[in-house]
Amino acid sequence: MEGMSFFAHLDELRKRIIRSLMAVAVGFVACFSYADRIFAWVQKPIMVALRHNGLEQKLVYLNPTEPFNMYIKVGIIAGLFLTSPIVLYQVWSFVAPGLYRHEKRYAIPFLVSTVVLFCAGGYAGYSVVYPAALEFLVHYGRQFQPMITIGEYTDLFLMITVGMGVIFEMPILAGFLSAMGVVSAKFLWKNLRYAILVCFVIAAIVTPADVMSMCLFAAPMVALYLASTLVAWVMHPKQRKARAAKRQG
Repeated sequence: MEGMSFFAHLDELRKRIIRSLMAVAVGFVACFSYADRIFAWVQKPIMVALRHNGLEQKLVYLNPTEPFNMYIKVGIIAGLFLTSPIVLYQVWSFVAPGLYRHEKRYAIPFLVSTVVLFCAGGYAGYSVVYPAALEFLVHYGRQFQPMITIGEYTDLFLMITVGMGVIFEMPILAGFLSAMGVVSAKFLWKNLRYAILVCFVIAAIVTPADVMSMCLFAAPMVALYLASTLVAWVMHPKQRKARAAKRQG
């Protein structure tokens, strides 16, 4: 990839994006027929929060198209998680030509780690972050009668679960950017204080509960940033060339 022109890079990126979108589309078709069952799983956190606060366990919709649109969103997100190995393989295929031959043997560990991290982040959002946020918000407004629409609930669910999945990919992203020489471990370490601030700001937005919950959510993000710094040190071109020269010597 190092000998490719800028437009050749763009063309290769376009091909990988198209293939990823096609994979997600196939996953959507496979999941759409089960969208009602998937949504039954999706709505469990809000049902638990409503039950704990003695409120009616029911969501509503405001126009006839909303249930259909909601099922489409659920099918897309389920298809994304289902086809994440294919999508992440396209990412690897785009970056791999810029790596040394001996580094390409990490293709399988890369694919496994990215899929595991993405799914783990989504599960953390579903099982920890989202329930905590809902419990606080529903409890705070328990004196009112809630009218939570299925569309608004699904949008919030997707934002948190997919967002957490993407956040958990931080070390992998750092590896990509470092391999291409865009960032370095020195740059990431130098901006650690700003990264911590951003992590806590994101945590405060996603988990508008108490300070303890915010810290529990921000802590993994900071840990992932530190892990990203280590990955950047390993993957940066200068480090890779130094290791290659050492082996040749």
